[in-house]
Amino acid sequence: MTTLITPRDIAGIVAAHGLPALLQRLEAAITADFRRWGEFDKVARVASHSGAGVIELMPVADAHRYAFKYVNGHPGNHRLGLPTVMAFGVLADVATGRPEVLSELTLTTAMRTAATSVMAARALARPGARSMALVGNGAQSEFQALAFHHGLGIDRLALFDVDPAATRKLQRNLAGVAGLKLRVASSVADAVRGADIVTTVTADKRRATIVTPGMIEPGMHLNAVGGDCPGKPELAPGVLAGARVFVEYEPQSRIEGDVQQMPADFPVTELWRVLTWTADGRRSADEVTVFDSVGFALEDFSALSLVAELARGLQLGARIDLIPALADPRDLYGLLGVSERPGAAQVPGRLLAA
Repeated sequence: MTTLITPRDIAGIVAAHGLPALLQRLEAAITADFRRWGEFDKVARVASHSGAGVIELMPVADAHRYAFKYVNGHPGNHRLGLPTVMAFGVLADVATGRPEVLSELTLTTAMRTAATSVMAARALARPGARSMALVGNGAQSEFQALAFHHGLGIDRLALFDVDPAATRKLQRNLAGVAGLKLRVASSVADAVRGADIVTTVTADKRRATIVTPGMIEPGMHLNAVGGDCPGKPELAPGVLAGARVFVEYEPQSRIEGDVQQMPADFPVTELWRVLTWTADGRRSADEVTVFDSVGFALEDFSALSLVAELARGLQLGARIDLIPALADPRDLYGLLGVSERPGAAQVPGRLLAA
């Protein structure tokens, strides 16, 4: 039997534990797995691109569990009443290949992405950072805002989106958050002015220059989250050239991240090395740091594992027959219950006389 975890189950987990606590547990789980980076079999995700968007498969495994995520990115989906990003994933037993968990990952991806952003900022931003610019106020924005507020102590948030309706939506959803002061900015430059942290979560699948060198101030940390496929950077090349840049998995980031714009020998540091103290993070208060985040399968492995654990504890999730139950594992054909008697019409599971 396989456990099916639905969006309703994820909502039940959030209701039971609270979103701030869940985001913090996700950050801890992702950090723990990044610190055992060498134990994972890793590859860059497989992407199928079209003019409308991208569909990707993201696999990763350790010695015990294999995980993959199916995920899309279609910026025009809101016009069809669909999310820009939709996802589901599987957690399987390496020893047998049996799929143990089939889970929604649309909500979970939003949460794990925000938790990963905080993990990076905790390692790279200046200590005592309290202000953040949030550029792009779509489906991911509330999770980023709340993760940074509750996880890192951000208490001032400047909001900007080219669609004012998106910003109004974000304002409504954050209106009741104690200790978080919101300011609607008139432009990207206005939003980032004076910010300790700049988080960009834009969606358009096109080459866009969201942040330019003239907007950068000494000591800023940038989370570039929206640039996650070829031809879709958010930061101007001059921003990267003037900063120390950190990535998740370099072979994937060179293709998909903001660093796709840079020469092949442009230096980057994989974040796991900072988290295991084998590479420096921030080296001075004035240094500019960039986390060029594209999303990596290990983050989904961590999230799937945690979600499965929490669902079990709350007795959430349905048991489904995703894989046939066989009395004789070698007799798959016999499960159909069909006959090859001449003159019989075949219907799965029964025999009808002709």
